[in-house]
Amino acid sequence: MMEDPHTLMARSSPGKWQIIAICVCVLLNGIDGFDVLSISFAAPGIAAQWGVDRSALGFILSMELLGMSAGSIVSGNLADRTGRRPVILGCLVIMSCGMWACTQAWDLTVLSLCRLFTGFGVGGMLACGTVMVSELSNAKFRNLSLSAIAAGYPLGAVAGGYFASRLLIHGDWRNVFMLGGCLTLFFIPVVMLLLPESVTWLAQRQPPRALERLNRTLRRYGHEETSQLPLRATTVSKTSLRELLSPPLVSTTLLLTLAYFSQMLTYYFILKWVPKLLADMGFSHSEAGTALVWVNIGGLISGFVVSALSLRVNMRKLVMTLLIMASGLVVLFGRCPADMTSIRAVLTLAGFCSQGAVNGLFAIIAQSFPERVRGSGTGFVFGFGRGGAAIGPVIAGWLLSHGLLLSGVTLVMATGAIVAACAVFALGGGTRSKPAEMTAPGA
Repeated sequence: MMEDPHTLMARSSPGKWQIIAICVCVLLNGIDGFDVLSISFAAPGIAAQWGVDRSALGFILSMELLGMSAGSIVSGNLADRTGRRPVILGCLVIMSCGMWACTQAWDLTVLSLCRLFTGFGVGGMLACGTVMVSELSNAKFRNLSLSAIAAGYPLGAVAGGYFASRLLIHGDWRNVFMLGGCLTLFFIPVVMLLLPESVTWLAQRQPPRALERLNRTLRRYGHEETSQLPLRATTVSKTSLRELLSPPLVSTTLLLTLAYFSQMLTYYFILKWVPKLLADMGFSHSEAGTALVWVNIGGLISGFVVSALSLRVNMRKLVMTLLIMASGLVVLFGRCPADMTSIRAVLTLAGFCSQGAVNGLFAIIAQSFPERVRGSGTGFVFGFGRGGAAIGPVIAGWLLSHGLLLSGVTLVMATGAIVAACAVFALGGGTRSKPAEMTAPGA
């Protein structure tokens, strides 16, 4: 009997075009990283030009994160129904339009709506890109690939942040959004040329011309063609959300969501507030933006380290360790002297541990759901989990505006990473005991 495409992809070594497709997804997450953090780089200039106080700035910094929550949930479910590739292309269009619209904003209300719209596309990209990489990778290197796509986020923030900091020396804050819009627009033809539809999705959902499209992709990836589609699972039509919140998936879904929510609350306090906090200490807008780049340099380095360790250590234990360390470093940041060298060192380590934990969570999340609800499950966790990213900057802004010192604010915000570590610990053996891709389609 001919091997089904799903199992073939899981056990075979990836070919050249398969690796290229994974790299495209990593770069797409890099675009996500810069688009999300563009508001952080622009925040000091926005606050100076429009006289925004800390409490109001916290809401502005969170607007695209609210959009990301909705985008992850809606797009994840849509990707399970219509395919990964068209949703990714749609998200790129939304992100390009949203970034350009930010350059035309004339007040805080308009800018907030533009960021909300942009965030919807970013959230959908995050969910669909992660699922696509999971289904492009073979079983042996899946953790490695998923850690790599998570590392794409700080990669985009580092590269984009470098140019954004240069733009801010002599330019207007709107130029940061223009840069992000142009980069996002560039990737639309790249995806059209280099990222075909997921083989796993084609084999399971079986849309019109599925066999033709499936064989074209298999040929491109250097695999043998199939003469027929596998038997379609009868469980495909089951409501995804109901299945995620019913046994045996409900505990895994809720614990993963809590872990991601709590870590995002802590991490996005750093990602969103560092430039403004440092500007308030007396550093220039360019210096403050460069400090945020160092947070993401630490995150980028952690991508390589966690990817390498993923082949040798227990991912759950690694993530818990990184979360506890991240919490301590956030507290330490609040007690740093006004010395840029010390601040950069602490922020780099905080970025390393925080992003490293996220990298590990990406791998755990993507492999915790069966194929039939992987897009919906990943979208659910990212969508509701991103609520922590949205709430974190708002809480920090409220605390700062009510007179709490930075040392106290960081102590409060660091508790998120501790809660996340407890949730990952509680997962125990609750995640799937073997990679989801190795089970039969529809299992």
